[in-house]
Amino acid sequence: MDDENIKIVGMKTGEKIFCGVIIFFTLAGVILQVIPGMRFSGRLCLCLAIGCIGWIFLSRWAENDKKGKICKKIISGCLAAGLMLFAILEGVVIRSGHEDWSALPADAVIILGAGVNGETPSLVLQSRLDKAWEYIENHGDIVIILSGGQGEGENITEAEAMRRVLVSRGADESRLLMEENSNSTKENFAFSRDILIQNGFDINTARIAFVTNDFHVFRAKVIAQKLKINNIIGIPAKIPWPWLSVNYYIREAFALVKAIIFD
Repeated sequence: MDDENIKIVGMKTGEKIFCGVIIFFTLAGVILQVIPGMRFSGRLCLCLAIGCIGWIFLSRWAENDKKGKICKKIISGCLAAGLMLFAILEGVVIRSGHEDWSALPADAVIILGAGVNGETPSLVLQSRLDKAWEYIENHGDIVIILSGGQGEGENITEAEAMRRVLVSRGADESRLLMEENSNSTKENFAFSRDILIQNGFDINTARIAFVTNDFHVFRAKVIAQKLKINNIIGIPAKIPWPWLSVNYYIREAFALVKAIIFD
């Protein structure tokens, strides 16, 4: 009887802890939803809160039913495998984001677009432009492709926003090639590849550099290579705000799985 009482009390304590975790994730999710650039982390926190609620019910079912025990073991195994996969993907993404090939020359450089607030580059896009300008200054008369269409909340294309910034810094407009139709990383590379070919580049032998944020380098390279742009190097740009960087790095593991399966 004493053992049973201990077991029941322990279970109640565990549930109280889970309830505290649920409250924390729920509050964090609601707050992060309204912070610019942190929406993914907010949604993830809300999903974790729902997952904790589900785990409480699963644990209760497993206590009194053999099928529940089996189900709990299966779900536990899947969660463990998922966490291991997440850790591996994050390791690859982080490592790739810290490999800077900006010292290598290239025949052309593609600057991948990101959000524009009205006509003003977002923090993410501005960080890419800063890194791109550094690369352009160090590598002479390189051809520059500005790649990005117009999305929701954008009054001009991302390519046009980039063009304005680079021209204001003294870039030679004759070296800027505009790609203004893409709405995804896959389209960035597909349409930019077509522009390169139209301008006489041999896509099989030319070395192509691309500029994007550090968390995005590995996925972008995977997509580019699927489009047969094999001789390609990534130039990573860092976001100055660490909490935003953490948010994007976490999101990138999920985006990478999507890219591998669907892109």
